Amino acid sequence: MRFPTNPRLDRLHPYPFERLRQLTAGITPNPALPAISLGIGEPRHPAPALIGEAIQASMASLAAYPATAGTPALREAIAAWLHRRYGLTVDAGTQVLPVNGSREALFAIAQTVVDPSRAGATVVCPNPFYQIYEGAALLAGAEVAFANADPTRNFAVDWRQIDDATWARTQLLYVCSPGNPSGAVMPLAEWQALFELSDRYGFVIASDECYSEIYFRDEAPLGGLEAAAKLGRSDFKNLIAFTSLSKRSNVPGLRSGFVAGDAALLKKFLLYRTYHGSAMSPIVQAASVAAWGDEAHVVDNRARYRQKFAQVTPLLAQVLDVALPDAGFYLWAAVPWGDDVAFAQGLLAQYNLTVLPGSLLARDAHGVNPGAGRIRLALVADEAECLEAAHRIVSFTKAL
Repeated sequence: MRFPTNPRLDRLHPYPFERLRQLTAGITPNPALPAISLGIGEPRHPAPALIGEAIQASMASLAAYPATAGTPALREAIAAWLHRRYGLTVDAGTQVLPVNGSREALFAIAQTVVDPSRAGATVVCPNPFYQIYEGAALLAGAEVAFANADPTRNFAVDWRQIDDATWARTQLLYVCSPGNPSGAVMPLAEWQALFELSDRYGFVIASDECYSEIYFRDEAPLGGLEAAAKLGRSDFKNLIAFTSLSKRSNVPGLRSGFVAGDAALLKKFLLYRTYHGSAMSPIVQAASVAAWGDEAHVVDNRARYRQKFAQVTPLLAQVLDVALPDAGFYLWAAVPWGDDVAFAQGLLAQYNLTVLPGSLLARDAHGVNPGAGRIRLALVADEAECLEAAHRIVSFTKAL
């Protein structure tokens, strides 16, 4: 007899990087060129020294179990950052909660707010999307509805594709701004429209903002809580924002972030997390206090990305349909012909360069896969490696 498992696990799709491995399994990359990968969005700039110093200074804290709610010092450091960054005043005790990176929290929020006993329980996602959204929804027992990005509007999500009947079944909406993969930032009017839909139908908005500190315009991207405050929604009703130190401070291995917003929702989320075993390590909390309290390393990090993008983007624009994004560390480029998978396979075989086909980041919805015909380029390596990758793409494309 086979052992029992959760049948919802069978509904999960392979992760994009696993699908890419399968699609390139039979390819032998050109051995004459060193391997370069622009496939995974893993920050590779140096981490600030202050984080390591804080870890070393807090080793004695490992002698005690941490509280799931985090230390007052960490919650206050996060609240202070929200005030400096967005001009927000939040209650550090009830409207802020540290999490072990935004990824685990984005998954866990669906398990907290979705009620699968309600007929047609639905989670709405942008498309393309971060696959955690879909997996979280399916494992929570919900169906997934997708709203496609519109390339004619700088890849803004067309929420009008979700009809009233679907909104009425919706319990959770995932928003990503700045977006992955396009880097598009949602304007205030779009936030207002989503808040009005949330008020009408009662769903929760989970705002994924982990790319908020890497941007290329003079004005920093608008955040979800900031938008709510500007619209007089200071209680952040049905809204939780998620962010992380991974991209901001180049410490993806630290697994540190926070959620902030609706106090009633965070109370339930804390209850779930207490049972789930989600307390943050004391040394990670100490390091996080140091990181959230310092902006100098963030300014330096942003300058590094701006310099890279300023050189790489016009180079690639010679051969690909690509433009500087609003924010984030990806370029979302259209390939010269429609087959993004074949383009990625050829690039790997001939130039030993890995990129992520856009169709792997999206689902067929409303008659189209909105990622098809595009590739995502993660400019996370140093400037020299990113420029070398760009030159290889130019050479490959011109040879076509």
